[in-house]
Amino acid sequence: MADGTDRTRPRIPGTVWALGFVSLFMDVSSELLHSLLPLFLVGSLGLSMVAVGLIEGIAEATALIVKVFSGAISDFLGRRKGLVLFGYGLAALSKPLFPLATSGETIFAARLLDRIGKGIRGAPRDALIADVSPPSIRGACFGLRQSMDTVGAFAGPVLAIALMLWLGNNLPLVFWFACIPAGIAVLAIVFFVKEPEHAEGPHRFRSPIHRDALRSFPARYWWVVGIGAVFTLARFSEAFLVLRAQDIGLPMAWTPVVMVVMALLFMLSAYPVGWWSDRTDRTGLLAIGMLLLVVADLLLAWADSTPLMLIGVALWGLHMGFTQGLLATLIADTTPADLKGTAFGMFNLASGIAMLLASVLAGWLWQSYGASWTFLIGAALALAALLLLRWRIH
Repeated sequence: MADGTDRTRPRIPGTVWALGFVSLFMDVSSELLHSLLPLFLVGSLGLSMVAVGLIEGIAEATALIVKVFSGAISDFLGRRKGLVLFGYGLAALSKPLFPLATSGETIFAARLLDRIGKGIRGAPRDALIADVSPPSIRGACFGLRQSMDTVGAFAGPVLAIALMLWLGNNLPLVFWFACIPAGIAVLAIVFFVKEPEHAEGPHRFRSPIHRDALRSFPARYWWVVGIGAVFTLARFSEAFLVLRAQDIGLPMAWTPVVMVVMALLFMLSAYPVGWWSDRTDRTGLLAIGMLLLVVADLLLAWADSTPLMLIGVALWGLHMGFTQGLLATLIADTTPADLKGTAFGMFNLASGIAMLLASVLAGWLWQSYGASWTFLIGAALALAALLLLRWRIH
């Protein structure tokens, strides 16, 4: 009987596999760059910490805010592949700008282009996976893509270390290698991602944020948005983790190990925590994640050695495994089915604004008072979010 069931179980469609490899190669490219970019900004281009925070904050906030509207545009067009290709194509086009950059303005333009691409592609890519996936294996299809994305996030910094050691810390030359996997990702979309047939009919653009809907959301929804915004203020750009590693004395070629450790702990914890969240109180797990960030920030603030710094980074990665997706799940739990698009749109908008403020604040604190204060204030904000969560629960 089991054998018969296995034979009739549908296979994961080729388009899902193709999108998985697209995510893997683009993440290798992006993380190779991002694990070294803070060193290039500060060491080679001479930018201030405030400038680093501003570039990273605007870039990451842009990705979140563009994501608010990309799904609605995808629904309006009725086609997914074009937007997916456009989003990944923008990211690929941004890669050569990094090794060619001789100023902070060029890096800012490249980061903005890359993150706009990220914001554009996310929603239509996930919608395309939903379109082509048989309902009985839809969870496996989404899980496959996410797993391959995580492998790319781990492999990118590992490749960065190898290239830095091989090429003698020549950052622009290392950056050129990021163009190769990005190009492969775009070619994979062109040749292997297939658009399913859609019923033809009129499409009307619907704003993902409706004023009338916002008034109808319950108070518990706004509590989740508020707690999420405060928590995002504590989660400034990971560029500051790389800079902290160099500040403590880690050799330049080995600084990407920060991203390796963080990605590894995130990869190992995300699935078990997701499984656990379906069987226990989600707010309790979110509280654990917030507490992990408090401890991680304190260790990173007081670290005076590489091992202690890496423990702080590991806890940072672990906190991501505990919190990524839980806030989104709580948003889904506190809103009606017909308003979830608006609910997530507002949540992403608030998170984008908070991310911008967080990274600018982190850069200003580092420049004005030193690295330790950046992480101490981060710990205080994470603790504030935890106290808000516990107070709301009780």
